[in-house]
Amino acid sequence: MSIDNNELDEMDFDLLDILGVTEQKVESITLLPGYNKKGEKEGYEELVIKAGEIVAIVGPTGSGKSRLLADIEWGAQGDTPTKRTVLVNGELMDAKKRFSPSYKLVAQLSQNMNFVMDLTVREFIDLHAESRLVLDRESVIEKIFNQANELAGEKFTIDTPITSLSGGQSRALMISDTAILSTSPIVLIDEIENAGIDRKKALDLLVGNNKIVLMATHDPILALMGDRRIVIKNGGISKVIESTAEEKNILGALTELDDVVQGMRNKLRYGERLELDFEIKKK
Repeated sequence: MSIDNNELDEMDFDLLDILGVTEQKVESITLLPGYNKKGEKEGYEELVIKAGEIVAIVGPTGSGKSRLLADIEWGAQGDTPTKRTVLVNGELMDAKKRFSPSYKLVAQLSQNMNFVMDLTVREFIDLHAESRLVLDRESVIEKIFNQANELAGEKFTIDTPITSLSGGQSRALMISDTAILSTSPIVLIDEIENAGIDRKKALDLLVGNNKIVLMATHDPILALMGDRRIVIKNGGISKVIESTAEEKNILGALTELDDVVQGMRNKLRYGERLELDFEIKKK
């Protein structure tokens, strides 16, 4: 069961009205350059990211991807190690909003997600829905659960204890919950490629609610799914690359190959034999 994008928009609008946080409507964020670890100015003048965009953040391990995500999450104003500035709708966030726990512009999905509460999937979603003052909680629970199972590589039941979910199932649940129930307009994703979920469906679900999606990744498929990619080097933004038509063609070929690998993975999971039922083209 998929959720229609219009349905998501209407639900998010209702939640914002109920919570009285319509001022959180974010049309864009703007990054102004800081400095890398060598004290050199970053390699761009201004980077504007609009609602509904997917931007990949790429670079070697330890190059500073997580620092960039943290700067955005904190609404940096030249007061972080990079000296970057982050504008929301073209303006600095005021201190009250910036540090208020009730003014949550950013939802972060990290690569390590472990549940510690002794709750079932139903109870977990219901608890979040209740905290958001949702009136029709049963409908929301069903939508989040069904969407999570579409994303997950392995299905799970609504009565499964969340502490028993696999890493992929946990990530699928949190992405679905964030897309449907969270009012945060910016989603920061750290290393989604190893989560064991349908990555394209996950991104489609998030941008379907007009969220800004930023993802730190080493996966060429995810990187090419983005409208642009930020290249991190020596702790700073080295350059910003726009995706080309040729790269989108490459994405199609990579996706086909990935589908083959995913199919084989599922066969192994369910005890089936593997067969070479595809052609490897050599140049």
